[in-house]
Amino acid sequence: MLMDFDGTLAPIVTDPDSAKPLTGAVEVLAALAAGFGMVGVVSGRPAEFLARQLSASGPGVRLVGVYGCEWVEEGLVRRAPEVEPWIEPVSEVLTVARATAPAGVGVEYKGASVTLHWRGAPDVEAWASSFAASWAARTGLVLQPGRMAIELRPPVDLDKGVVVERLAQGCKAACYLGDDVGDLVAFGALDRLAAKGVEVVRVAVVDAESPPELSESADLVLTGPAEALAVLRALAGA
Repeated sequence: MLMDFDGTLAPIVTDPDSAKPLTGAVEVLAALAAGFGMVGVVSGRPAEFLARQLSASGPGVRLVGVYGCEWVEEGLVRRAPEVEPWIEPVSEVLTVARATAPAGVGVEYKGASVTLHWRGAPDVEAWASSFAASWAARTGLVLQPGRMAIELRPPVDLDKGVVVERLAQGCKAACYLGDDVGDLVAFGALDRLAAKGVEVVRVAVVDAESPPELSESADLVLTGPAEALAVLRALAGA
């Protein structure tokens, strides 16, 4: 049982730092971990953020952040070694973004990446997109689009699909719940697992902002985190 955080376990909010899992989500994750061979949250958020929000679910829940660049292991945040050469370019982008971003642009530092948000001021999307494209070309960082946001992250062979395939190794069945374009690669990983005989379920957790291709690729479509949590709670109690 693998899933995203924002838009899946937690409502989308204007200020990313204020995001919280729905009431009861932590307990449901713990219950799932007691009955399933693997339970994990695979997110673009930093692993440290996931640990603060979800560590009470217990050590049976794997927490993987920044699209696989970081994870929580024995209570500590670990970082993939291939990411280390890109920490300095990320820091450079962070410094310039904070110094030049117009009012309304949120600059979120993730350690291994930087995300520009414009949910609070949609009119600055053009600036954020132009800045991100320029600095991606200058540094070699790659762009990861999101909900009213764009992220600059290391060009390494790590994404949600890679993580899902790794975590699901040895499982007879695998399910992933996600809400955004970055979750399509996780669905792709389930496709590859299905070709090896694994039973898979692709779950789209959607709202008005969700990309249509997510629903089109899904086996099950749910409306928002509340409905997703209800399904997870039913599975935990089955």
